[in-house]
Amino acid sequence: MDNCKPCGGAIPLCMVSEFDLPLDLVDRKVRKMKMISPSNVAVDIGRTLAPHEYIGMVRREVLDAYLRSRAQSAGAEVVNGLFLRYEAPKEPNGSYVVHYNHYDSSNGKAGGEKRSLEVDAIVGADGANSRVAKDMGAGDYEYAIAFQERVKIPDDKMAYYEERAEMYVGDDVSPDFYGWVFPKCDHVAVGTGTVTHKADIKKFQAATRLRAKDKIEGGRIIRVEAHPIPEHPRPKRVAGRVTLVGDAAGYVTKCSGEGIYFAAKSGRMCAEAIVAGSANGTRMVEESDMRKYLAEFDRLYWPTYKVLDILQKVFYRSNAAREAFVEMCADDYVQKMTFDSYLYKRVVPGNPLDDIKLAVNTIGSLVRATALRREMEKVTL
Repeated sequence: MDNCKPCGGAIPLCMVSEFDLPLDLVDRKVRKMKMISPSNVAVDIGRTLAPHEYIGMVRREVLDAYLRSRAQSAGAEVVNGLFLRYEAPKEPNGSYVVHYNHYDSSNGKAGGEKRSLEVDAIVGADGANSRVAKDMGAGDYEYAIAFQERVKIPDDKMAYYEERAEMYVGDDVSPDFYGWVFPKCDHVAVGTGTVTHKADIKKFQAATRLRAKDKIEGGRIIRVEAHPIPEHPRPKRVAGRVTLVGDAAGYVTKCSGEGIYFAAKSGRMCAEAIVAGSANGTRMVEESDMRKYLAEFDRLYWPTYKVLDILQKVFYRSNAAREAFVEMCADDYVQKMTFDSYLYKRVVPGNPLDDIKLAVNTIGSLVRATALRREMEKVTL
């Protein structure tokens, strides 16, 4: 039960209301962000936020425990176990058999007792290394490694992060992602991630700590965490009455690496599709019912994934492009569009004239950053 996804923990505003989360789960309300370029040019982000708007910072071990307890109170049977494999039914409406290791206070974590359970449908919500996905032949996907250290810093330094988060970009902290300092309950999370250079993750982490050195100096590492982050949906997400949600399905956005909302949303949409397809338990659910959830999820969120994929390819490809990205983030229109899309999980239609202006400014930023890079290369030669 304590094996929750460690990294991340940023939740959009819409998730708090949509999933009826109590506010005491939110450790910090981030209203200020600082984006820091490879040359350490810093841009403050957040001035377009309304007074009630914020990005919530939670600890996954706390959030997950609350959601699990709430589900149990609503009638779900909670089993502390490790999924091993499943057997498909031999008859059209037969049961799936789930095999798992059951853990309780008597057997501890060392071994567990092998058990089996007959079920009508299986929803794989078991993360990026999903055993359900492997069993159903869902196919592989590219993934990033996220590495994070929780650091207890002095109170005067923690005051700086009261409602502020920082994001660092540059080849030193990651060749294809970003480094971060996110505020938690009484400490900060310092981390980074990469897809292309996984073996160098500790080197990138050291560079992230170095970039943030003055603001976390005197801190003590209290926890070290690492986790794979899928880069795109799996090739196959349903097989019979077995389907995938969350990280198991690959629902993490590029550019930002966010997946917590999409995990919760896909889980709810899948459950609603099963309830509707089974007519509240009076008929056997079918694969077509599972596919309705996939079709609706893709319809709602494919544009978000596509836009962030394009942004990552354009702006994370070189330090020059990252400089342009940070420069672009200073624009109020960019900030408003970005926060509206993130906080409310929709691709916000822009103003055509502002979009044209943004396109021109983006091209200008890329040209200036590329020219600067060439001049710097001449100096270093």
